[in-house]
Amino acid sequence: MSRDKYPDENTPETNGVVRPLPNPSTGSANPSASLPALWGYLQPALDHIVRGPTTNTSKAPAIEVSYHMGVHTAVYNYFTSQADSGLPHAPPSMSGKAVADRRHQDVKPSGTDLYEQLDRYYAGTTHEILLGAPHDDSNLIHYLLPCFQRYSAGAYSVNRLLNYVNRHYVKRAVDEDKGWLRLADFFDAVAKSLQDNDARNVIQRRLREKRVEELKKWGWYEGAPSEVLARTEASAEAASSPDRVVPLSSMALRRFRTEIIMPLLAVPGNKKGGKKKKPPAKGDKAVPRGRLARAVKELLEGEAHDPDERVKTAGELAVMLRTVGIRADQPLRKKLDKYAPDT
Repeated sequence: MSRDKYPDENTPETNGVVRPLPNPSTGSANPSASLPALWGYLQPALDHIVRGPTTNTSKAPAIEVSYHMGVHTAVYNYFTSQADSGLPHAPPSMSGKAVADRRHQDVKPSGTDLYEQLDRYYAGTTHEILLGAPHDDSNLIHYLLPCFQRYSAGAYSVNRLLNYVNRHYVKRAVDEDKGWLRLADFFDAVAKSLQDNDARNVIQRRLREKRVEELKKWGWYEGAPSEVLARTEASAEAASSPDRVVPLSSMALRRFRTEIIMPLLAVPGNKKGGKKKKPPAKGDKAVPRGRLARAVKELLEGEAHDPDERVKTAGELAVMLRTVGIRADQPLRKKLDKYAPDT
């Protein structure tokens, strides 16, 4: 890339184009030596991709090719060194007795600490987005949709950058029944039909049937193209609880749901000792008490919005709710789904 395109090294953005982030100098330090060292190497890339300022919210800022390769190498080396030792990286100052004590503890699979650190990163990022939300409900949707577009673009980019985590850690966890759909979710129903000689076949068949049943709730249908299958499974993954292991993009979308959408959907409870609100008089329309529901009501019923823009915005909200794992029977999603562009 020509240097002429970016005449000022201290300007991160020129003519709407963000310069790729260069590979930070690590000196003689080994970024795969420990989780703090690895995270110190990764975090500038994550901040640039997920949180960096840009005028194009649908495309995440890039990092230089050398940095991309360095991240892949550092993550690969970190995972393999953990696998070789059978233990998470211990600080150099840890005594021999302490290391021996750790060997008697349950050891998590290699990569667990990095996966959990990424989850905390997304939880913190989404919490900051929520804190930045305007107090005026009329401006909430116009804040939320660009934030979601920018955040999800970054999440998908990080998913590609750290795909080794998906291939090494997430796939193995799913194979070990730690994914978004687990045998325990429907074991009682399966157990009633089990016979000693066909238990394995029955379990595998019922697992496939349950997966199809769940994906249909997210829009999958027989004969659907592969992109529909990928989209519906990603929504099902994002709808899972935080203890379920899912791909990094679905983890990020799940945090957008748990840290932003769910608080905005929540109905405030009555303060202790406070008076209960009277029900609306006959003929009066009930006012939604959740912030997002109030904002949607104003969008759909207010006179300040252009009709075409209203439909477009409602459709974008419907897609956002589905993408982050809000289920189809949730009242606000049911109201918005009729505006979704693919329905």
